[in-house]
Amino acid sequence: MTEQTQQPEQTAQPEPVVQDAPPDAPQDVLASPLQDSTQPPAPAKKRRPLLRAALRWTAAVVVFAAVGAGTAYGITGMDRTDVPGLATHSDGRWDYPTLVKPPLPSGSPAPFDERNTAGAHYADLRKLVLPEPRGAAEDKKLRGTDGWLETKDFLAEYADKDARNELGRTLVDDGLRHVAARGWTTPDGTHTRVYLLQFNTAAVTDELFQDLAPASAPHQQLRGAGTSVFDVDHPIRAHDPDMLCTVYVESKPYGAEQVRQGYLSAGDVLAVIVQSRKGGARAVPFRQTVALQSELLG
Repeated sequence: MTEQTQQPEQTAQPEPVVQDAPPDAPQDVLASPLQDSTQPPAPAKKRRPLLRAALRWTAAVVVFAAVGAGTAYGITGMDRTDVPGLATHSDGRWDYPTLVKPPLPSGSPAPFDERNTAGAHYADLRKLVLPEPRGAAEDKKLRGTDGWLETKDFLAEYADKDARNELGRTLVDDGLRHVAARGWTTPDGTHTRVYLLQFNTAAVTDELFQDLAPASAPHQQLRGAGTSVFDVDHPIRAHDPDMLCTVYVESKPYGAEQVRQGYLSAGDVLAVIVQSRKGGARAVPFRQTVALQSELLG
């Protein structure tokens, strides 16, 4: 760019015209390529203003072309959200980190492998819990001890004391092995809790799933929730097709917070996902959370 803007001043001397021509060209051609050799040379003082003006216009065109090309390159190299007037508004999804499934022990099949008749998850259950999205504050109460949550802390999600006691006995009878959990609160005030309950076989998990999550309404209401109903708008693509999934949304009128809840039967693991938010729990992040958790369990 600097050389182009200095070019018009240098052409005031005859040397740049000479340097651009072939060194073996005749001297009359070096003086003026368009000159008729049968006529005497035109006075230099009449040529220089025209030549200087032509070179200045040429330099200006080159400069504007370079600037235009640079601007075009800059725009095409920018993200759409960085270009004024072209920004795409967020659809409400959260910024989760890249999901990485924990490695399976050597020789162990995946939970939905046809060789895995029990539907067992051989990977560490604690590493199968969905991580919190970026910018969220972790709920440290759900860390548990060495990553394992006590059963009573999971049961505390349910509102009715008798229901908690009944479900607690059922979990013991069904041979509950572990509970892994994670919780967080995002800047918009949404509180998320994810629980993974592991049993000995997929058959036990499916039976418990049918009991807790019938299609009409949840068998037991969660604390903070009024009447929850089946969410008919929840898309089937929001969970792995190998899994059973039932989701509910608290119907209006609800209290200070609205509650959304979902149940996944994934092999030998029952996943319970709960989101609550003052003023209304949004559908998009809930569906995203269900989809990603099912992806980890698949």
